[in-house]
Amino acid sequence: MRKVYVQLEAKLIIEIAVMLFAGLLLGRLAKQFKMPNVTGYLIAGLILGPSFLNLISIDMVNGFMIISDVALGFIAFSIGSQFDLNYFRKVGIAPIVIATAEALMAVILVTLVLMLFGFDPKLSIMLGAIAAATAPAQTIMVIKQYDAKGPLTSMLMSVVAADDAIALIAFGFAATIVNAMNASVETSLILSILTPFYEVIISFILGAAAGILMKLFFRFFKKPSNQICIVIAFILLTYWVADLLHGSPLLACMALGGVLVNIYRDQIDALLKVTDSFTPPIFMVFFVISGAGFQISALPAIGLIGIIYVVIRVVGKMAGAWLGGRVTHQDKNICTYLGPTLMPQAGVALGLVVVAAKLVPLYAEQIQVVILCSTFIYSVVGPIAAKYALVKAGEIRLPESKPLAPHKIHS
Repeated sequence: MRKVYVQLEAKLIIEIAVMLFAGLLLGRLAKQFKMPNVTGYLIAGLILGPSFLNLISIDMVNGFMIISDVALGFIAFSIGSQFDLNYFRKVGIAPIVIATAEALMAVILVTLVLMLFGFDPKLSIMLGAIAAATAPAQTIMVIKQYDAKGPLTSMLMSVVAADDAIALIAFGFAATIVNAMNASVETSLILSILTPFYEVIISFILGAAAGILMKLFFRFFKKPSNQICIVIAFILLTYWVADLLHGSPLLACMALGGVLVNIYRDQIDALLKVTDSFTPPIFMVFFVISGAGFQISALPAIGLIGIIYVVIRVVGKMAGAWLGGRVTHQDKNICTYLGPTLMPQAGVALGLVVVAAKLVPLYAEQIQVVILCSTFIYSVVGPIAAKYALVKAGEIRLPESKPLAPHKIHS
């Protein structure tokens, strides 16, 4: 028994080392082709995974869920740390309006177009509801890699922070509609409506409480080495408790970062700098594992419904972001380039697939294939689109851009 355990332990250590080396090499190769590093990490995982070399099996992907949870917790915390109330006093409710517009436009367009093509209304409503969710991980990695700064970057961080809450609420209403259409499912109408609100409220309460408690710990532990331990402990604890209470772990960790940045202003920059120095290997392994989880063999099965979903969701996000930006009188760059940065989808969307499959079991497999395939497509294309948008907005300054005149950069 001891021998088997030692072998498994050695295998785990070697696999992590291989993932880090592959991530580094493919990240550098992606950089040579002027693509974000995160695209290279995903491709590294795809090559190492079942689709090609099978060095990372599906069992291993599932076994590394703990790393995915830790990475998502830190990403959510990072997003929440951008929720400075001083910024919101300056821009008002614009991020909420834009997030609502881009999420609901994606829901409405995906649902209507699928129904126009003759797909079952219940299937169309479920896929439309899932379309609202946006995964910030890839975009955040692009922002960090290129040190993007400016109005578009600030607005993007605020919009993706609100997006998950809006997506959960929208999905709750969609589930209520499908339940009413589905006579075979008996469930409380009031419960269906209140569940997403409960998820959002309990997540924010947990995150706020954790943020206040974390500040108390910082009074007694001031060394950076101690503070990073406190941050890790609180992010993991908040993530776990939110999941235990059926809230949203991502929203809870966002709330933790949001509360902390507003009650710990004097030291927050130094704290986030220490946190950022700790997370790169975790993020790299997370994206390599994510790439390994995609199976190219599933792509041909995406069919017409998948093509419609992939294209129309992006159209909805871009149209909604533009409309929300216009309504709130935002800068032209925000109206034009915010939409492409909202393309990636994973995390919350994959969780909603499980719920959708229970509501429309007849289409469970179809929903899963569509979302998994679209997630793969968005994960590869999304970071490239985000980089392009931020460069066009003048918020990423590439080495080759320096000799150009300012009007060239912003054109």
